[in-house]
Amino acid sequence: MPSHSKPTNIQPCYPERLTGEGPHNPFPGIKVLERRIGKEIPHRLGSNEGLDMPHRALREHFGDALAEHVYCYGDAEALGVRQRLSAQQGIALETMLVDAGADSLMALALRTTCEPGDTVVSTAGTYPTFGYFAKGQGCRLIELGYHEAPGVLAPDLEALATTARQENAQLVYLANPDNPSGHLHSDSAILKLRDALPDTCWLLLDEAYGDFRDDAGSEFAAKALPGVIRLRTFSKAHGLAGLRIGYAIADPEVLAMMMKVRIHYAVSTLTLAAAEVVLDHPEEVNQHVADVKVRRERLADHFRALGADVLPSATNFVGIRLPSAELAERVHRELLEAGRLIARPAHPSIGHVLRITAVADALVPGRLAILEQAIKEHA
Repeated sequence: MPSHSKPTNIQPCYPERLTGEGPHNPFPGIKVLERRIGKEIPHRLGSNEGLDMPHRALREHFGDALAEHVYCYGDAEALGVRQRLSAQQGIALETMLVDAGADSLMALALRTTCEPGDTVVSTAGTYPTFGYFAKGQGCRLIELGYHEAPGVLAPDLEALATTARQENAQLVYLANPDNPSGHLHSDSAILKLRDALPDTCWLLLDEAYGDFRDDAGSEFAAKALPGVIRLRTFSKAHGLAGLRIGYAIADPEVLAMMMKVRIHYAVSTLTLAAAEVVLDHPEEVNQHVADVKVRRERLADHFRALGADVLPSATNFVGIRLPSAELAERVHRELLEAGRLIARPAHPSIGHVLRITAVADALVPGRLAILEQAIKEHA
C-alpha cells in the first residue's frame, strides 16, 4: 500500500522521463509568438501556410468567415478556449491542455506516461479506444470484469487498485461516468482509488460524459488531482464531435511534458473559433444538457415499464441489460437492418448490453419497437 494515508496528500513519484528536460516544441506558432513579444505580427513572411491562396471556391461554398480560418495553424496553447473554461468552471488556467478531443488526449497521455512493455489496467468492455491506444503504444493491457449486481454494472475500483499493485501497473484507466454502463462513481470513491494505487501509477480519468452529472459544476470537478490526468470533451454536451476538441486537467508539470510530445497543431483555427463561440453561449449548452436529462429519464421510465433491466445513467444515454448476448446481438442486428442504429459493446463480456442515446428520435413511438417486443417476450 502507498505510504500516504489521505488522498489529498498524494505525491506520485514521477518517472525520470517525466521530470527530465525532454524535447521542446520547435513550432510554437504565430499566436504564441505574439503573446511572447506582446504585440501583433502583421507581416507573416516566414510562414509556409498558404496565406496568398485566394480560396475562391471555399469562400463561395462556405463564406468568407470560414476561409479566414484556413490560412494559419491554430493557437497551440488554445488560450481563448482555456480562458473561457477557467472563467466559467473555475479551472486554473495552467492546469488545462487543449487537444483534438478526448481520444487524442488519451493517446497523448499514454505517450507521455508509458513506454512499450509497461502494464496498464482497465475494465473489460469499457470505452474500447483506450485498449486500442494502449496496445498501439506497446503496453501490456490487463482488463478486469465489471462488477455486476441487480441494478448495477460498474467498473470494480477495488479490483483495479489490487491488480495495479500486484502487476506494478504504470497506469489505470477509468471512465467516470462509465461508457457503456452509464455508472457514476462518487468523488470520494475516485480519491479512494487514487490513494490505493501505487505512487508511481497514474490514474487516467476519462470524464467525457461529466457534463451530464448533476454536480457537473462542483469544486471537485475543477481540481487538478496529483497523479491523475482528467480528460474532458466538447463532443457530447457541446455538440462539436466533428470538429475534434477536448481538454485535459492535470498538474502543470505533467501538462508541460504532454506539450513536449503532442502534435503541435492538432486543433485547427476553425475548431478553436467554434469552441469559443459555443463557450460564449453557455445557456445553449445548459439547456441542451437539461433536455438530454429529461429525455434520458423518459427513455428509462419507458423501458422499465416494459420490464427491462435499465441501468442507472449519469450520461446522455441509457443502458439496457438483456438476458443474453445472443438476444442483444439479434436485436441490434434487426434494428440496424431497419435503419435504426443503437450501440452494442464489442467486448464479449458485456455483449448483453445495448446503449440508446437520449435523442428526441429515440422517443418517437414505434422507433424501437423491435427492442420493445424482445423485452416483453423475455421479461
